[in-house]
Amino acid sequence: MNAALPLPMDVRLMNLTTALLACGLLLACAAAALGWALRSPTFAIEQITVTGDTAHNSAASLRAGVAPRLSGNFFTLDLAATQAAFQSVPWVRHAAVQREFPNRLTVRLQEHVPVARWGDDDTHLVNDAGEVFEVGGADEDDDGMPTLIGPDGQAAQVLAMHRLLDPLVRPLDRRIAQLQLQSRGHWRAEMDQGGVIELGQGAPEELAARLTQFVGTVREVAARHQRAVDALESADLRHAGGYALRLRGVSTMRADGAAQR
Repeated sequence: MNAALPLPMDVRLMNLTTALLACGLLLACAAAALGWALRSPTFAIEQITVTGDTAHNSAASLRAGVAPRLSGNFFTLDLAATQAAFQSVPWVRHAAVQREFPNRLTVRLQEHVPVARWGDDDTHLVNDAGEVFEVGGADEDDDGMPTLIGPDGQAAQVLAMHRLLDPLVRPLDRRIAQLQLQSRGHWRAEMDQGGVIELGQGAPEELAARLTQFVGTVREVAARHQRAVDALESADLRHAGGYALRLRGVSTMRADGAAQR
């Protein structure tokens, strides 16, 4: 059987040209379809569904506030920018954004869970992860929260210290209403019923030991001076082996179990 003869050059060129023209036509059609999709109002975002935590921002107010900041349609919308727009709203910690064909968005929100105030104003709070976030103003639900004060970026450390120390004063029927990390690592606590405790520097376990010693002996020391713990004005726990105590009308130093003055 004779071997097949190669196609003439002009036939091969014709076949190649036909294939290229077909490919070009397909690409042109695809480009035209894409251009239509990008411009068609059919794919303009018309519905935004907000779910999740909306205790401090209603779904309607979120849509009204964020929608004007969005640009693009179903295909061109920048999801990262959309997520950032929702997360810039007060109280919103995280937003998960998804497209739903052909013209919808679903947004699931996670709000901050506040556990403390941060600083001296009412516009910053600390969440349960130790993150500082900004709010519009004081909330009635915030009244029972402690106030934490410290350098920028140290909120998580101050929160962790408050969680360690606050239970230690419960035997005195007190709570730590304010905890401050001062310069050079000094800690200062204010009780909810009055009284300031200077805790000084040190690792968390050192401060906990000082406070535990104070709580375990302060009633006895106050009683020796005919005072109750309610008379506490200040206590300085920075003394080696003891502490200085100021009650209303009395100053005393407890060291090695002995009360002086």
